[in-house]
Amino acid sequence: MNARPNVLLVTGDQWRGECLSTLKHPMVKTPTLDQLASEGVLFGNHFTQCAPCGPSRTSLLTGMYAMNHRSLRNGTPLDARFTNIAFEMRKLGYDPMLIGYTDISLDPRGRDPKDPAARTYAGTLPGMTQLVPGSEGDDAWLAVLKEKGYPNWPNRDAACAPVANYPGAEGKGYTYPPSGFRKEDSETAFVVDHAIRYVSNQKAPWFLHLSILQPHPPFAATEPYNKMYDAEKVPPFRGFKDPKEEEKLQPYAGYYRRWFREREGHNLTNAAEDERSRRQLKATYYGMMTEVDDNLGRLFAAMKAAGCYENTVIVFTADHAEMLWDHWVLGKETFFDQAFHIPLIIRAPGKGGSRGRVVEEFTGSIDVMPTILEYLGAEAPLQCDGRSLEPFLDGATPKDWPQEVFWELDYRDAGSDRPERELGVRLDECSIAVIRDRRFKYVHCGGLPPALFDLADDPDETRNRAADPAYAAQTLAMAQRMLSWRLNKADRTLTGIRLSRNGPIECPRERRFPSQA
Repeated sequence: MNARPNVLLVTGDQWRGECLSTLKHPMVKTPTLDQLASEGVLFGNHFTQCAPCGPSRTSLLTGMYAMNHRSLRNGTPLDARFTNIAFEMRKLGYDPMLIGYTDISLDPRGRDPKDPAARTYAGTLPGMTQLVPGSEGDDAWLAVLKEKGYPNWPNRDAACAPVANYPGAEGKGYTYPPSGFRKEDSETAFVVDHAIRYVSNQKAPWFLHLSILQPHPPFAATEPYNKMYDAEKVPPFRGFKDPKEEEKLQPYAGYYRRWFREREGHNLTNAAEDERSRRQLKATYYGMMTEVDDNLGRLFAAMKAAGCYENTVIVFTADHAEMLWDHWVLGKETFFDQAFHIPLIIRAPGKGGSRGRVVEEFTGSIDVMPTILEYLGAEAPLQCDGRSLEPFLDGATPKDWPQEVFWELDYRDAGSDRPERELGVRLDECSIAVIRDRRFKYVHCGGLPPALFDLADDPDETRNRAADPAYAAQTLAMAQRMLSWRLNKADRTLTGIRLSRNGPIECPRERRFPSQA
């Protein structure tokens, strides 16, 4: 490794893990990310640890499970006592920069109620410097559009509304027409333009977190990406053929399906129209991904021109994924794999021996922060629940690497008691924990019946085996493993310290973090 490399951490939003052409996806094309993967390591079984946006980004940027950081919903404050990737990078002499957003809800304690920071969940991660004020939302981008002569759109949804009377749109689905601006003026192009300006003018080693909204809704693509993929050829949807069957699978699954239909208004009566719209939305989503990929190609070309590409650690990942009409829903607040399986590519200078490797072991968002810090020669803070992935970057596979992955979902609503009323649970029971290994997936729901899926013969998760006597042993074993996980990963900040007459005694670090070789 060269001395003091740069670090570029790029996140897409709601990017499904299989949506990379290097993974042989049947449609979506991502040549820039494919090239990045060929120069680094791609983690094929990578999962986020929670959803939605704020909680998942908190896990990524603190290295912690939601059960420990407790920023459970968009708007749930993150306790100020925790460190994060930005604070740790500052200890190494970096000035961490942000373009875009982190959706961190700041700790309101000690703040005046009128403080704007206490009135939004779209706060900037403490320790990071926002390079483009207003890019935490859509203000900065919309202002530039107005300067360029576009209408004075009040918000992102208005700007991304489909062009009226678009040629060939009839019968294509409502997401087929493009937005009313050129691809050069898209929000993705806007933040990447700022990133190019930044990396092209930096001399000292830098750390940049580039947070890109796409392919997050609104599902709208610019030309030519809106018609790049044929809706008639998209992969089939996963789940039940009849959406009513989804509501019978498990109580929370039924609740989310009903809530989603009411919120989004997707209670369409014309089955043919519904099918076209769902297929086109998937095709549009793929187009949005290729638009991101093309813009990243511009950024990487600029880095090469500036001479900083070769000495930059590049990490590409996402906060969480997107159901994309699998199981008849959109969004991410379910327990299905499609909402939690995300991409991870790491290209690290000096790790050429692992170029092009695809890792099949389970990894998670909580592993990213420890990986960056260890690569830079620093220790991960004790709060981190994840482990460094550097052994994989060196071509090795740790013998004691976990054989399962865990994630969480909290669906409490501080402003409404609907979940409690409809499901008959208490506020603090509105939580879900999942353990998944190669074959089985166990879903534990507070106050509700669990779910067990045998992924070997039910990869689409349509048969809940939790109450099946033939699977009683597997259900018990998975529940016990989940209990052990929670016992082993509970907050450990002070648990290795004992006060004595001679002062505090702290156990050696190696007892907490055994060899990963």
